[in-house]
Amino acid sequence: MHPSWPAAEQIADLASAIPDSVHFGTSSWTYPGWTGLIYQREYPKTGASARMLGEYASWPLFRTVGIDSFFYRPASAKVLTSYAEELPEGFRCVSKVWDRITAHTFANPREKDRWGEPNPDWLSTELFQNEVLGPMQQHFGDHLGPLILEFQTIAKKSAMDGAAFAGHLDRFFSALPRSAPFAVEIRNQEFLCPEYFAVLREHGVGHVFNAWTRMPPIGEQLVLHDAITAPFIVSRALLRPGRTYAKAVDAFAPYDHVQDENPVLRADLVALAKASVELRIPAYLLVNNRAEGCAPLTIVAVAERLARESKASASPTD
Repeated sequence: MHPSWPAAEQIADLASAIPDSVHFGTSSWTYPGWTGLIYQREYPKTGASARMLGEYASWPLFRTVGIDSFFYRPASAKVLTSYAEELPEGFRCVSKVWDRITAHTFANPREKDRWGEPNPDWLSTELFQNEVLGPMQQHFGDHLGPLILEFQTIAKKSAMDGAAFAGHLDRFFSALPRSAPFAVEIRNQEFLCPEYFAVLREHGVGHVFNAWTRMPPIGEQLVLHDAITAPFIVSRALLRPGRTYAKAVDAFAPYDHVQDENPVLRADLVALAKASVELRIPAYLLVNNRAEGCAPLTIVAVAERLARESKASASPTD
């Protein structure tokens, strides 16, 4: 056991102090470096994702998880069923939507032959319903939390501004049934405009409060234009501003201890948790290993601060 890891009894006591509306979880879960903290047995490098998810969901502080792999390919019925069989009843997951629907242009190494070309399936409602929403509802309905449409940075040469982007979102969500919770994550800071938040609010779609390389801190996003736009809150703590994903991987692997504590990020996550309690709506607060070095331990620190401040505010004063 790593010397910085808390005891199981401490985690259980801390979890009991967290409000029911606050759902902490991590972005993905198949990290061997968590063995001894989250996982009490060894797993093979491949073929164990579902079994690991089952043990992940038993850790007291985890009430959700981010399924990032669905960004790269649509979820198959087999995978969805295997995950559902391992999860406890009502354990809701925050899943990314296939990037064929959210990529404005082809910019992934998997699409080398079409690099830089416009994506004809961008914001295709038919593709979304057939390949994403339908299978998720059919095979994963009891565990279906917010579906995140993550938009990678849209290049300036596209000449798209925030208002135009909001218009595309408006047309997309107008053509969909309101049968599942949706959320939008953007990587263009200039899209954080009144039109964007207005469209999300009109359709009951959440804005994903993301800590990422070229986005303002979560706390700054929270005070923009009534930024809580849905009957739930979603946040993804990914990277410290200015740090790239590749640099974080090099610095933090194997993700077994905190290496770069970020007090601002922790305070922002506490603020979102408190907002969920005040508004009486669920908050899905996801943390990535690349935020500080070890997502579970970042969550422990945020939960401790939330519990401490909640206790202090509830105590009578003289």
